[in-house]
Amino acid sequence: MLNEGLITGSSQRLTMHGALLLCFIIVVSGLWGCEKLTSLFQRTPLPDMGPRLVNSVKLTFDPSLTNLKMQYINGCNSPRELHVGEEIESIMIDVASQNFSAVTIAGGAAAPIQPDTEIVVTLQRSNLKLWAENVYDRVPADMAIETLLTFKDTAGKEFGQQTLSITHHQRLISEPTNRRCDYSNIEEFVHDAGIALSTQFMRAARIQLAGTSRPAPVTVATSPSKSVSATTPFPGDGPRSALSFKATALDENGNLVFERGERILVRIGLMNGGEQELHGVTATLKGTASVLAQFPTTTVVIGRLQPGQSRSVEFVATLPQSIQQQKAEIHVVVSDSGTRSQPPTQTLPLSIQPSGLKTEDVDIVPAVTDRFRQPHTYLISIGIGSYRDQQAAARKSASLDAEMVSTYFQSLGGVPASNVRLLQDWKAIRLDIDEALLDWLPSHMNRDAVVIVYFAGLASVSSTGEVFLIPYDGTAVTTSRSYPLKHLEAALSRLQAKHTLFLFDGIVSSVGPNRRTKTPLPQWNPTGSSIIHVIGTSDIGQGLEDNQHRHGLFTYYLLRALRGEADTNRDGDVTLGETVTYLSQKVRWASKTHQNQEQRPFTVPAIRSTDPSAALILTKLAAIQGAEGR
Repeated sequence: MLNEGLITGSSQRLTMHGALLLCFIIVVSGLWGCEKLTSLFQRTPLPDMGPRLVNSVKLTFDPSLTNLKMQYINGCNSPRELHVGEEIESIMIDVASQNFSAVTIAGGAAAPIQPDTEIVVTLQRSNLKLWAENVYDRVPADMAIETLLTFKDTAGKEFGQQTLSITHHQRLISEPTNRRCDYSNIEEFVHDAGIALSTQFMRAARIQLAGTSRPAPVTVATSPSKSVSATTPFPGDGPRSALSFKATALDENGNLVFERGERILVRIGLMNGGEQELHGVTATLKGTASVLAQFPTTTVVIGRLQPGQSRSVEFVATLPQSIQQQKAEIHVVVSDSGTRSQPPTQTLPLSIQPSGLKTEDVDIVPAVTDRFRQPHTYLISIGIGSYRDQQAAARKSASLDAEMVSTYFQSLGGVPASNVRLLQDWKAIRLDIDEALLDWLPSHMNRDAVVIVYFAGLASVSSTGEVFLIPYDGTAVTTSRSYPLKHLEAALSRLQAKHTLFLFDGIVSSVGPNRRTKTPLPQWNPTGSSIIHVIGTSDIGQGLEDNQHRHGLFTYYLLRALRGEADTNRDGDVTLGETVTYLSQKVRWASKTHQNQEQRPFTVPAIRSTDPSAALILTKLAAIQGAEGR
């Protein structure tokens, strides 16, 4: 009789303690000696591997697997330990219970049914790696496990061996706390790796025992008092897909509230639980049109999945400030080309809410008035928070920053909406930038024109100091798909506008993977032109982000400047000269005070108070506008 006191009902987990392993005798009708343990197997469903086999097996777990623990360093540089072996053994027992007529665990009480096969599971190698690069609090992690299965008959004679090997990749999610030390889904990560290994285990066992097995009858309950036997494992007239998946919707700050201006991620974990390779595997998002329109694509082609292989795909989007408060849904559809019966659609409900920021914050846009107009001012606002190249660093607030800059220049800067081009994420490929600079702007130019280009995202610097802006389809590793700053300079210079202003907030890195040599400082004014460059950071490195307000630190204070805080003489006009002075003081102070780093914005060429550009009016305060109208 099983000692039920050794089972912790609240955790519903099976724990192994060295050689003192528990004994389960699992038969078609239930568990021998312990009817109260049915809740033990209420876990993430394993893939259906086919009809139950008549074999009765004895599972022997070598201590190398039983005692497997993996160490990692969490987000606060503290060592942590995962009890991986216990989880894997539990899942292997689970999958065995679903596929054999009886299962005995070595080290326990004698079995009432003599097993006809013993399977010994031995650990060969293991590895856990958390990667340094992350995407807005998502840390890529890889777990590799290799085990050896040894099959023995009733006399203890070995009749076969098979090696199992999996590498499970998943993004760990930092816990939604201030310090973000640990990961909220790390147990799920271990469990999913165990599912992948256990699927291979059962597939290998079925192949090894194919000559000695036959399908066992499956009991299907039809009512509390009746049952019927069937030997057909899958109903229907077509083959059933071995494809399974799990879809999750994640928000940027981890509070599960999907807010305007926030980046959202739909992650889909797929697994082939069958014995055949799957072809033409695709994942598609359907549902609320206003939400789906924010994704660069709603279909991803995964292609092939080997037996037992798992893959993870992600869809990333930024919810615009303009999206309506609503209840929305994303329907996730996964399919393959070879089977008729596909996994059921999974629905992810989303509640789109306002940002939740305080009313004095910069995301509360001042009212638009018609008393101050600048019909000859033109703005190209570019914000790229995620890139086609997933290895590129994420600038999580860039898309929202670009949207807010364009909104401010329209509401307080008097810029007509027809004079604004907003390019965000996947709508900011190199061709889009070229079209705005080379086709759209030239047709509007006159001698009174003012041109403002804002760029939030990534830039790279070559060994000569040349600066390259990274469009959505570019990469920081090579310059071939980047946008040289000198090309931007040339396009803007040809316009011959009265004033031209370039604003940059983002990450600056050196070109290429080999960064051992010291990179020279970026040359932000390579042609020595009169174009005014206001740059958020003066060195190689990351322009800081203000996580509390979800903006780049430079852009956050730029917005505060535009709404009136830079107006030091209180005349109601926020000028370029006042703005650059305000930014150089505030950003440097905030970076040192709140983030224990130093970020220093600068302007090139430097603006003197007597320069005509210093008097350029960027915005006019709404209160002053109203007073002028009275």
